[in-house]
Amino acid sequence: MRDQFESPLIQRYASKEMSFLFSPQFKFQTWRKLWIILAESEKELGLPITEEQIEELKAHETDINFDVAEAEEKRRRHDVMSHVYAYGVQCPKAKGIIHLGATSAFVGDNTDLIQMQKGLILVRRRLMRVIDKLSEFALKNKDLPQLGATHFQAAQLTTVGKRACLWIQDLLIDLEEIDFLIEVLPFRGVKGTTGTQASFMELFNGDEAKIVELDRLVTTRAGFKRCLTITGQTYTRKWDNRVSQALSSIAQSLHKLATDMRLMQGLKEVEEPFESTQIGSSAMAYKRNPMRSERICSLARFVISLVESTAFTQATQWFERTLDDSANKRLAIPEAFLAMDAMLIIAENVSNGMVVYPKVIEKRIMAELPFMATENIIMEGVKKGGDRQELHEEIRVMSMEAGKVVKQEGKDNDLLERIIKNPTFNALGITEDKLKEILDLKKFIGRAPGQVVRFVEEEVKPMLNKYNDWQNLDAGELKV
Repeated sequence: MRDQFESPLIQRYASKEMSFLFSPQFKFQTWRKLWIILAESEKELGLPITEEQIEELKAHETDINFDVAEAEEKRRRHDVMSHVYAYGVQCPKAKGIIHLGATSAFVGDNTDLIQMQKGLILVRRRLMRVIDKLSEFALKNKDLPQLGATHFQAAQLTTVGKRACLWIQDLLIDLEEIDFLIEVLPFRGVKGTTGTQASFMELFNGDEAKIVELDRLVTTRAGFKRCLTITGQTYTRKWDNRVSQALSSIAQSLHKLATDMRLMQGLKEVEEPFESTQIGSSAMAYKRNPMRSERICSLARFVISLVESTAFTQATQWFERTLDDSANKRLAIPEAFLAMDAMLIIAENVSNGMVVYPKVIEKRIMAELPFMATENIIMEGVKKGGDRQELHEEIRVMSMEAGKVVKQEGKDNDLLERIIKNPTFNALGITEDKLKEILDLKKFIGRAPGQVVRFVEEEVKPMLNKYNDWQNLDAGELKV
């Protein structure tokens, strides 16, 4: 529809898999799955529910009669009871046992938890794919010297691969958190209207052991390892905030990665992929804008901002629950996952196609390295019998003069030429060949190559080897 707002998260950015996970179809077929699980578990524990009724429910698990439910909701103003009614229309033999003993939160809250669990699994898969691509890039460029920067000012050298490992390190921290959350995220289970399970006490004639077992059966059949012992009408919204914080943490890491890419592209050292027919600017035809990295940063800010929303929701819940969480959750949780999905898809694309320009990198290094190497040059002169203080003063004066040439005249750094021509250093054998030896870039990158190899082998690969559901999958073809 061209005359109504459509979310760009669906239209432009997120994958079909993540979009489906938060779609009406997935939501309501999950409600029906939960009603089937509840009926099966209640039957197993002795309630008068027949196999015929359960089979009838299963036959209509996914073919949802939305028109009937929507018409009923207009009349009843209650989404859960509207879908109970619609399901009953399709399953006349089973309609009397649908939602038996449950409250709306049984389907609503448990579905939210299922969506978050499956959403986290999708995020984990995509995050591992990004880490894998960055690891390949880091190993490939572990030996390539690059001008380091602190305060965005020239610092000692690092390598292109070592810098990539800084990004991976942050993403590994996020991966560990996501991995943990998937394991500990609980199921609400069957708790009744205020969490006391009073309705089930009535159904099972006060047999608490059967109610505990009902909770366990439903939780296990829904694919969860644990069930909350205590709830109000809803599970505590701390879980929404905790999941949102984990997504925000990934967004922070990706924002940092993308910002570094934007800076390096501005320096023409490393660029994100750029298509042969891509247009960088409508006015400036020569431009190659880092639009993918900019989009990551833009979406990251959005995800980070959503944490505040889930925090306020948790903080303002009254007693056993209030409904002011509902509309907020419909936005904050799905949109955080959709935006995160989009960011990771873009980050994988960038990580898999980064272009490095060694000559530009070397030119920038050589513009700064003479200044960085002054201590090395002085030490070489001392070894040849020179006076350290005299050499220091000579090189200090020459450094200031070379700095003026660079900053005031816009010319190349000529410090090395000045040193070669300086009588004091010349007399100590500091020749052009000796300076080339002193300025061997490998002497200025420390253990960076070895650190990259050790980091990838000892920290990255063990995490990637924990699962194989992220491998050999084309973007957009992860199955829920």
